[in-house]
Amino acid sequence: MRVPRIRRSALLAAGLALITAGALAGPAAGAAAAAPTAATGQPMNYVVNTKANHGQTKKAEREIQAAGGSVVASYEQIGVVIARSDDPGFAARLRQSKAIDSVGASRTAGIQAADVEATVEETAVPAATDGNEPLWANQWDMRQIGVDRAHATTLGSRDVVVGVLDSGIDATHEDLAAAVDPSLSASCLSGKADTSWQSWQPTSSTHGTHVAGTIAAAKNGKGVEGVAPGVRLAAVKVVDGGGFIYPEYAICGFVWAAEHHFTITNNSYFVDPWMFNCAGDPDQGAISEAVRRAVDYSRRGGVLNVAAAGNENIDLAHKTVDVSSPDDTQPGTRPIDASCLNLPAELPGVIAVSAIGAKGDKSYYSSYGLNKVTVSAPGGDATAFQAPDTPDRRGSVLSTLPGNKYGYMSGTSMASPHVAGVLALLASTHPGAGPEQLRSLLVTQADPHACPSGVFDPGGTGAYKATCEGGTANNGFYGAGVVSAAKAVRS
Repeated sequence: MRVPRIRRSALLAAGLALITAGALAGPAAGAAAAAPTAATGQPMNYVVNTKANHGQTKKAEREIQAAGGSVVASYEQIGVVIARSDDPGFAARLRQSKAIDSVGASRTAGIQAADVEATVEETAVPAATDGNEPLWANQWDMRQIGVDRAHATTLGSRDVVVGVLDSGIDATHEDLAAAVDPSLSASCLSGKADTSWQSWQPTSSTHGTHVAGTIAAAKNGKGVEGVAPGVRLAAVKVVDGGGFIYPEYAICGFVWAAEHHFTITNNSYFVDPWMFNCAGDPDQGAISEAVRRAVDYSRRGGVLNVAAAGNENIDLAHKTVDVSSPDDTQPGTRPIDASCLNLPAELPGVIAVSAIGAKGDKSYYSSYGLNKVTVSAPGGDATAFQAPDTPDRRGSVLSTLPGNKYGYMSGTSMASPHVAGVLALLASTHPGAGPEQLRSLLVTQADPHACPSGVFDPGGTGAYKATCEGGTANNGFYGAGVVSAAKAVRS
């Protein structure tokens, strides 16, 4: 089976080849990292944190200019300014200002254009013969969480908006055109919102369109069926041509979601270039603070954020080493600890999602962790040593692709939108419910899944060995359990 091949990927969709390559790296946890180097004339972006008010933000902007930088975007709601400079000494100079709380380079490579290569296994669309969607027989994931039973009650409400913070959505796709709301869509790739139609359309990546189909592909007899076909989707492009999701993109996305009153966002990625941002490093600490402020702002605005836990089979509750960061230059190996966070999955209030396969158990690649994972959902588990007896390319998730196509992907990227879809059904059933109430409903209605006995070792090779902590009601593999679309519409 061909799987997505992305030259680098914080996007959390993968098959075996991508999953095993997608880990983390950088300087020692809690220690200052060497400042990213950029030759004169090669610009770098920076997050600059100050007090969240108009006066202080304007003062920070003046300090940025005095230090030889320029302002790319300014979010005085959260006290974050995105700055740019080609001077390697810019951050150190700006940190001397009393108007600045912290400064961090948002990347370790200079700003440049790049292309992404991604391939997925496409599938032909047969004629429907049983009144269902033509490809429904291959949607084991939807049946696993009771989507068919949910749709007997509701398809979801147009009052509910799910923001897909990803690589863009093909808004002309036959299964997505009715769901995508152009008035709520934008690109954040400059660090500030661009609402032009073309800016938020996908270019070389199919990822966002696939995620969108899982959430809300129409029940129209064309192809596949999403968890909540009746809700609206907002495409917020935060993935650039190289497959990177830099901090300024994510910050823009969360602020946009808050200002436009999204109900839910789906975030199937980690923020580049560090898989884990450590508080003791000046750059990474500033990044964590800036992204946290943006996420908190969205929460205060009524948005519930869902994020993929990751494809590295890492125990997020017991981190020790990062071997693949920074992913935009030369990855290295470094020790990490609890202060080092995967963004946005480990931020307060974010629902972190692990993946299960078609047999209902933890996907071999899925990261996990007691009190880190909130719930689990179908993400696929297509492996040579653990191949479920399904008619769907050995257990990958089928969804929409650009150009009225359909294809298979696996990853926690695919699990997260199932949860966003279930939350959209809950929000439709409970109009007016805020983020905390929706979170409580999701956890309460999840189907508990106990830890396996002994060490989890799919295939018996030791390559994906993992230990599950906790009881049936809450554990490291499944959190509160597997989400249920069927239960979401009962009350």
